[in-house]
Amino acid sequence: MADDSRGGRRRRGVQGGRRRKPRTRGRGWRIAAWTGAGVVLVGGAGAGFLWYKFNGNLHAVDIDAALGKDRPADVDNGSLDILVLGSDSRAGANSKYGADEGARSDTAMIIHVYAEGKKASVVSIPRDTLVPRPECPTPDGRTSPAVQRAMFNEAYSVGGAACAVKTVEAMTKIRMDHYMEVDFAGFQKLIDKLGGVEVTTTKPIRDKWSHLNLEPGTHTLDGEQSLGLVRTRHGVGDGGDLGRIKLQQAFIKALLDQVKHVGLLSSPSKLYGLADTATKSITTDKGLGSVDKLHGLANRLKGIGSSDMHMVTLPTTADAKDPNRLAPLPAADEVWKALNADRPIPDSALKGSAGSKTGADGVVK
Repeated sequence: MADDSRGGRRRRGVQGGRRRKPRTRGRGWRIAAWTGAGVVLVGGAGAGFLWYKFNGNLHAVDIDAALGKDRPADVDNGSLDILVLGSDSRAGANSKYGADEGARSDTAMIIHVYAEGKKASVVSIPRDTLVPRPECPTPDGRTSPAVQRAMFNEAYSVGGAACAVKTVEAMTKIRMDHYMEVDFAGFQKLIDKLGGVEVTTTKPIRDKWSHLNLEPGTHTLDGEQSLGLVRTRHGVGDGGDLGRIKLQQAFIKALLDQVKHVGLLSSPSKLYGLADTATKSITTDKGLGSVDKLHGLANRLKGIGSSDMHMVTLPTTADAKDPNRLAPLPAADEVWKALNADRPIPDSALKGSAGSKTGADGVVK
């Protein structure tokens, strides 16, 4: 996405923004991006065959080619916007989690890294939110017509990564610099390679659908339990998507905090296994489709810890025509305008949102 040939367009993404001195707390972000351990290993070991191996693991999608020029302007303020999706494809190793055909974006987050490089805002988009879906290219070379009322996660089902990005850009008026996707099986393996993640629950969480049964207290969750936690809908709150998002946000912060204490750099074998798993688990845009580009992204993010992340949910309310679905509140525009201007999200934009009344706050800390 950063390209010197584009008539003076600024260098964003991996090479954009300011370069800053390394800070040790940044290890967590490298794992959150599902990539950093691998690129650290490659750079530190200096072994060419590892570079080729991990490059061969990666899968990249050419978002620019798929969408062409029909995208928001690339605002030159030094910030960075990344769409991160968790895919619920039931293919292959993911089949144990359900029998649905196809794939949907089970989890969606927009990560905005501020130009000064020390903080980030993360906006979760509920998958049941009804949004206008623009005309999208499909994997078979056809075009899916625009729809005025479509569930957000259907964009991925219709046109994969390109349609998900186009839908987000149409909704936010913000150009996504990068795209990252991880599937269920890859997420579970990654957590197991890390040795689990420690979380503290304040209430019991029981959900037969996600195979989760946790009493209040501190737990070290393995990969399957972690996957159950971030996917549970029925174990907390009102059983909807908003309660699950609260758990996802709490888990990500716990993951970031834990990685700082794992000691990856002192265990080359563990680092290798983690790097191999991470690079096999993700799909990226072409701008991140190699380990050296991922290394650049990791370096940019490494100064951001869990306490530097402002995690919110898109302001929504029950849809007027379908109470089982959500509709963005007008205040959602305040969120996108703030990010597009590289400003903090105002608290006023989040008041009155259905996401603030889930009953899931504080269940995991």
